[in-house]
Amino acid sequence: MPSAALERAKFLVWLAAIVAASWLSDAAWLAAGLGLVLLAAGRAVFRLTRRALLATLAFTGTVSLTYAAWFWWQQDALPLDWLVTVNLRVLLMALLTFLFIERTNLFLALGFSRRLSFLLVLAVSQSLALRRTLDEFRQGLDSRALVRVGLRDRYRAAARAAGWLFDRALANAHESARAMQSRGMFR
Repeated sequence: MPSAALERAKFLVWLAAIVAASWLSDAAWLAAGLGLVLLAAGRAVFRLTRRALLATLAFTGTVSLTYAAWFWWQQDALPLDWLVTVNLRVLLMALLTFLFIERTNLFLALGFSRRLSFLLVLAVSQSLALRRTLDEFRQGLDSRALVRVGLRDRYRAAARAAGWLFDRALANAHESARAMQSRGMFR
């Protein structure tokens, strides 16, 4: 079993790496950092890279395409250096975080702070409940279909599930905030 001191050290290294990645503005340094993280991932490199790409694709794709279109319209050129730098930074930070989460016991790492531990317990319990609900939505859709559900119906079901999950997340956040406030966590 890992010690709390080792897990805290991993937490501090991750935090320093995230801060360093956010300060770097040279694509070569960001690429070198990305290479180090990919090496550190070992056999999990493809799985973690896939997860990081899927997690960041919506953000980086939207921001990059919007900025590139605006820049092209303004100056009739593409801001390739900016696009490469921003996308490398986001991917590096996401990979660092996924590697950290996989290799670190967060409960031991944050055990030094009662409030951080409490917030971690709340976040984990909320995410597990939402994951279970999403699985139930998927199983409900599959169980009610006589034939394999088409792409259009899956998108509709996903949109309804996302709307319900968003409403539920807001309700849970309000409920958690009231519970923490009543226990004196903040005013």
